[in-house]
Amino acid sequence: MSTVALVSVGGFLSYSIGAGLFETRQQQILAEAERAVVEVQNTFTASTSTDTATLQGLMNTVVPNLESRTTNSSRTVALLRSPGQSNGQYLQSPVSLGLDAGIVPEALREAVRSNNSKLLYQSVSLKVGAEAHPGLIVGSHIEIPVAGAYELYLVYDLGSAQQTLDFVQSTLVFGGAIMILLIGAVSFYVTGRIVSPVRKAAEVSAQLAAGDLEPRLPASGEDVIAALGKSFNTMADSMQTKISELSKLSQMQQEFVSDVSHELRTPLTTIKLSAELLQSRRDELSPSALRNLDKLTGQISRFEDLLADLLEISRFDAKSVVGDFEVEDLNGVVGMALAHIQPLADSKGSSLEIDIPNGPVEAEFDPRRIERVLRNLLSNAIEHGEGKPIRVEVGQSPTAVAVTVTDYGVGMSQAQVARVFDRFWRADPARKRTTGGTGLGLAISLEDTHLHDGWLQVWAKPNEGASFRLTLPRRKGMVFTQSPLPLPPKKAKKRGDA
Repeated sequence: MSTVALVSVGGFLSYSIGAGLFETRQQQILAEAERAVVEVQNTFTASTSTDTATLQGLMNTVVPNLESRTTNSSRTVALLRSPGQSNGQYLQSPVSLGLDAGIVPEALREAVRSNNSKLLYQSVSLKVGAEAHPGLIVGSHIEIPVAGAYELYLVYDLGSAQQTLDFVQSTLVFGGAIMILLIGAVSFYVTGRIVSPVRKAAEVSAQLAAGDLEPRLPASGEDVIAALGKSFNTMADSMQTKISELSKLSQMQQEFVSDVSHELRTPLTTIKLSAELLQSRRDELSPSALRNLDKLTGQISRFEDLLADLLEISRFDAKSVVGDFEVEDLNGVVGMALAHIQPLADSKGSSLEIDIPNGPVEAEFDPRRIERVLRNLLSNAIEHGEGKPIRVEVGQSPTAVAVTVTDYGVGMSQAQVARVFDRFWRADPARKRTTGGTGLGLAISLEDTHLHDGWLQVWAKPNEGASFRLTLPRRKGMVFTQSPLPLPPKKAKKRGDA
């Protein structure tokens, strides 16, 4: 930008100086030419001679006199007879030595002949040796007694003015080049002092964002950059301290959950054995005791599920979960999940509608974990399906396989959809549950899906139902950009409106 500004200013100055120099020299030349024309005309007017030789001699003296009476530039002269004259004495037209009378433009000659009283001029290019110089031709009408009409042309060589202009321009170019180099050096220095610390700060920030909390900015001196570096390092130290504390708390939380889950297994096992003992003696119990025993058995089962889910969550948090991947037919895993959930569907009055492709749908995944995901999705659909049909659809593409589980029950709002995978979150805490859920099923399902580098997505609308879509890559590590099945399913809204 600075270079462009300097070039623009230099160009403007060069143009202004050139224009001013030319205008000044032009005014000077016109003043000189006017005096010369008046002098020549007076010379011929004052002559009383009618002799051709005398007039020719007088005319021949005019040219040398005009050549010598000039300043700052070279001047040559041509005194040319106007064409088309039949009267008067014919005198030979004198021309300065080395001047070609043909250099005078015909347009200028016509203008001079038609304007007897005006001083006219035109810029021309003069050939001086092998060089071309700028020039100015000034012409005027001269009336010579006895001889008739003549045209006086004063040819000025402006080469000296051009040399002056060339010197000024070269000086401007040289000075501009020096100024550009100086600005470049100053810019480089300023960049080194300001931009480099900012660039270093960006690099350190990227390292901090990547998890490396050790890098710091060099902060020496008392300027603004040093103060910025010190503030940045203070912020990084505080961030490192807080992250370390949070990491420690998270680790303690994980250890606490894991320890509690393990420690509760022993008393839970004792309680379960006692309940089984009571179950074996059901005939000896009163109806009231039987009801309490059944409640106790259900709560024990739910407690077992909760402990198992907590242990699984703690393993995910500790990054210690490893999948047992193998190539399996997804249709078979879907069939096992449906067979497991069928009694629950029957108890709720929900029918299971299945849409699967003909032939195997093979993919590489952990069948135990994927079956668990499908069971969680199916149980949630049945729980919230209000006895309406549950639709299960399987699809495949060259890069991915997918399963959708759709119900047409109570559905969810967008705010509820945003939290559906949160731990211990329920869409309606006041709603009576019959499946003994722990609030961790969908959270674990999402972790299982991430273990496979897959997608677990949901669509829902209030009173229209909900649809969960599980998408997995065909092979471990394979990248996919689109699921084989749409979300929401094409039939979801239609069935929901029915």
